[in-house]
Amino acid sequence: MADERLTSLPVPDRPYQGPLAVDVRDLDEPLPPIPVKRPPKQAPNVLLILLDDVGFGASSAFGGPVHTPTAARLADGGLKYSRFHTTSLCAPTRAALLSGRNHHSVAMGHITETATAAPGYTSARPNSATPLAEILRQNGYNTAQFGKCHEVPTWESGPTGPFDRWPVNSGFEKFYGFVGGETNQWSPALIDGTTAIEPPDDPDYHLMPDLADKAIAYVRQQKSLTPDKPFFVYFAPGATHTPHHVPEDWIPKYRGKFDQGWDALREATFARQKELGVVAADATLTPRPAEIPAWDDLDPSWKPILARQMEVYAAYLEYADHHTGRVIDALDELGVLDDTLVMYIIGDNGASAEGGMHGAYMVTNAANGGAEFETPEFWSEHLDEVGGPHAYNHYAVGWAHAMCTPYQWTKQVASHYGGTRNGTIVHWPARVPDGGQVRHQWHHVIDFAPTILDLAGIAEPHTVNGVTQVPMQGKSFAASLTDQDAPEVRHTQYFELAGNRGIYHKGWTAVTKHRVPWDLFAHGTDFDSDKWELYDTTKDWTQAHDVAAEHPDKLAALQQLFLIEAVRHNVLPMDDRAAERMNPDIAGRPTLFQGTTLRLYPGMTRIGENVALNIKNKSFDVTAEIDIPDGGAEGVIVCQGGRTGGWVLMADHGRLAFHYNYCGLLRSTTTAPDPLPSGTHQVRAEFAYDGGGIGKGGKVTLYLDGARLAEGRVERTHPLYFSFDEGLDVGRDTGMPVYEDYTAPHGAFTATINWAQVDLGDDDHSHLVDPAEHFAAALRHQ
Repeated sequence: MADERLTSLPVPDRPYQGPLAVDVRDLDEPLPPIPVKRPPKQAPNVLLILLDDVGFGASSAFGGPVHTPTAARLADGGLKYSRFHTTSLCAPTRAALLSGRNHHSVAMGHITETATAAPGYTSARPNSATPLAEILRQNGYNTAQFGKCHEVPTWESGPTGPFDRWPVNSGFEKFYGFVGGETNQWSPALIDGTTAIEPPDDPDYHLMPDLADKAIAYVRQQKSLTPDKPFFVYFAPGATHTPHHVPEDWIPKYRGKFDQGWDALREATFARQKELGVVAADATLTPRPAEIPAWDDLDPSWKPILARQMEVYAAYLEYADHHTGRVIDALDELGVLDDTLVMYIIGDNGASAEGGMHGAYMVTNAANGGAEFETPEFWSEHLDEVGGPHAYNHYAVGWAHAMCTPYQWTKQVASHYGGTRNGTIVHWPARVPDGGQVRHQWHHVIDFAPTILDLAGIAEPHTVNGVTQVPMQGKSFAASLTDQDAPEVRHTQYFELAGNRGIYHKGWTAVTKHRVPWDLFAHGTDFDSDKWELYDTTKDWTQAHDVAAEHPDKLAALQQLFLIEAVRHNVLPMDDRAAERMNPDIAGRPTLFQGTTLRLYPGMTRIGENVALNIKNKSFDVTAEIDIPDGGAEGVIVCQGGRTGGWVLMADHGRLAFHYNYCGLLRSTTTAPDPLPSGTHQVRAEFAYDGGGIGKGGKVTLYLDGARLAEGRVERTHPLYFSFDEGLDVGRDTGMPVYEDYTAPHGAFTATINWAQVDLGDDDHSHLVDPAEHFAAALRHQ
């Protein structure tokens, strides 16, 4: 009953008001038992699954070419939702999903790395929008998150917090995963709670099975110790975001399956989608954009390379679905699957087109000016490494578009369904026994939180921790679970991301594409000059037939409605800027570290580039005081980055050395002629930047106690970033190695480091960085 639900959280503890006695044995009645918090008896276990960067046309459950047996199994016993929508980008979708509110309403109008001071874009979720997990926790659920969290503001993402917006302070009692847009699947930047941990030193380690193992262990323990208490598990692996990493033995299954190219693949997928009924029988396959080349027009030397990219991606998606299935199997073995509400969202946005026209072997190359090295000859030489630990790969734009079949465009394009429509499955046999059906009601990611509360019999609270809450903007779609003809509950929904925008209203969509994701420099144009399109989706399922010219009044009305919704939800001012958003001072967001000197101590590792000193495009010094035992020293003193690029000051075979790794392509090592002597010493590497632009080389000079030991050259440096998941380390090289020839695992230093320090020179050339390039680099990793 509604009046029994908790609308003000937390519920105040009520003091005992009954009779008292000096001696407990003299009480006339027993003291009441200590209450145990539990939700209503109808409340189910909830498993919310969210994959990453999977387009509508990828999974076999929705007609795609990738075998996803777990999705198919859940769909056969549950419901497919064919018209479910996301925001077109990672962090905004996740913020909306977990809050039940539009992404601008919870300040996530874009990604955390581009936050501004505008209310809809700060990336700092307001305390008036308490997340779903916290509401469930305060109503007696056990809560846990496994996988990716990209909702922590960058200035709060370091090891010193604050941790207010981390999962463990956002309603999740358990968090195991990573914080950020992506991570290396072979060597992830793992967080347990708020503590950084290292993955096991296992050559076969991969993050996907690890996340499944941790989720399985959690539900087993939870059901063993508190079987009467429901769980809410949010399983959000980073798969299938770049890097597309998958064990080699999963790839042969797809060998040759994509040799026909992306155009033929779209046609075949579209035919299967009609057979499955996940698109209308009279739907039209939208044309390939002119910006994407036809497969038949490609240089033949590229075709086997591009085919391999897609083979790896397909294997990666099936691998992710397989390990998700292990979690489902564990629930089945525990006997709780039938009464677990499983919601499987196949992608937080459309497929990613951020790999460029030819894809990327090492995504850092494109962002740091090294794409020129990835020639067909280079790819052919390294083709067998794609998907493995030596690559950081992403497929080409043509595949991304094909994975969004039958819709236009891809991830980041919030205006069109290719960026926003994701296949979704709901499985709950105890309450929805008639599985295998398709639902066509129109829904949005903000509808999940109110639906879960509705089904659990839990009220949306009006006050949490004394703060009046902004009402959830989502609508419960619970009625559609048991009624295929349930009326639409969502009649209006706006979309906006970096100027790509649109509005859905009662079957019509008015949309305008401001820029495409693979042309990350087309910004700054007047929003008023954008061309709007109009689609009657009651007749045109795929937005294939623009009828703006036939219905100018309808278009004008919807454009006006977009502005009304934009004002209501903090979309304005719209922001497609690059320079201002990438400069924290201009954008108005804080930075964790400020200054030109960073003092470091042993044990400080995985300090991300967002929260560390930026040494790129300038001179810098690295100094350390070390105690060297008799017999010498070996290993890392200070390093930054990993296999995708970085630098390290180290002892190499006993001698002081400085190694620079440019994108895994160009390497240089400057080494002292003699071993380091025993005793306490100061060692230093000075890097004198050449200047004259960004990404230039420089001179390296090594010193011992102020005496010059050696000089060397670095011919090319990273202008923008080394890695989005590696970090700055003292005493060891966590993650993938900057230097490939350490003599000990992770280059663990064999002597004592008392302190280390990084100092910047006064010749900063970062002002010469093209802001659009910087903006593009950030977007490639979301």
